[in-house]
Amino acid sequence: MQSNDTADWSDDELFEHHSFIASKGQDPLRVDKFLLNFIEYATRNKIQQAAKSGHIWVNGSIVKQNYKVKPGDEVKVLLEHPPHEFLLVPEDIPLDIVYEDDVLLVVNKPAGMVVHPGHGNYSGTLINALLHHIQDLPVNSNERPGLVHRIDKDTSGLLVVAKTEAAMTHLAKQFFDKTSEREYIAMVWGNVEDDEGTIEGNIARNPKNRLQMQVFPEGDEGKEAVTHYKVLERLGYVTLVSCKLETGRTHQIRVHMKYIGHTLFNDERYGGDKILKGTTFTKYKQFVDNAFKLLPRQALHAKTLGFIHPVTGEQMRFDSEIPTDMVQCIEKWRHYSKHSQ
Repeated sequence: MQSNDTADWSDDELFEHHSFIASKGQDPLRVDKFLLNFIEYATRNKIQQAAKSGHIWVNGSIVKQNYKVKPGDEVKVLLEHPPHEFLLVPEDIPLDIVYEDDVLLVVNKPAGMVVHPGHGNYSGTLINALLHHIQDLPVNSNERPGLVHRIDKDTSGLLVVAKTEAAMTHLAKQFFDKTSEREYIAMVWGNVEDDEGTIEGNIARNPKNRLQMQVFPEGDEGKEAVTHYKVLERLGYVTLVSCKLETGRTHQIRVHMKYIGHTLFNDERYGGDKILKGTTFTKYKQFVDNAFKLLPRQALHAKTLGFIHPVTGEQMRFDSEIPTDMVQCIEKWRHYSKHSQ
């Protein structure tokens, strides 16, 4: 099992450190390809530059990019990384603000926008936009200004942002205590059998691909994760579902739905960008390809967000419309399912 994965962001060294141990089942694989599987946002060029600079080690020795990783190898790499102050630059990027007062704001994030700067995404993020809108945001334990929670780059929808330290602490506790409300709308592959249900299973990094998360049902690994789902509409080879989060783990809905056999439609990271259900007819393949083009991301939208206001104690609840790309894709499937019966 791969372990010891650390990202040590240091202003002095300007490097991002990663360390992995190849699993017992690791097939021989070039170290550059091995690292591409394990480091989010890394590029082949970045890894090649690290190799040329002598910044890839296997079992303590510097190796070239064509070194073949074997089971049990300890692989370490340093990737050049801009200093912290360059990551947090205010940028004049439009924000879809749903609500704002003195202590918090709720924003509707578009698909394609990264929430916070990180390796490979140094600008154009939600944080860059927020820093332009608000001069002095409190910083959370991960040094991410204003963030109480986050959603994936290609997921659209609602986020609450804290404008004061007190609001951040209060809101973070609600998320930790599972008292906040978060409902997502997802379109998944296949006909979900039960009208509603609960998915439980600890979530941790996939030991064979660090860019993916994985369910560990026995509970001896990872963090507890609970998702409640309800079928909204059956559209033949896909199903529209509502997912309510009890916990908020990385990729939780994407991983949990895959775990029960219903990968999100066009979720590239988890295999949903392939035809997982349906016929072998050429016309059907063309239809699905066109649907992928309409919605070039996973079919997931953070639709509803609820929490207690940190100052007034009022119950706040916000709802957002499903974005156009997802609506068009749903309509396409709706039309197909009606005319293919």
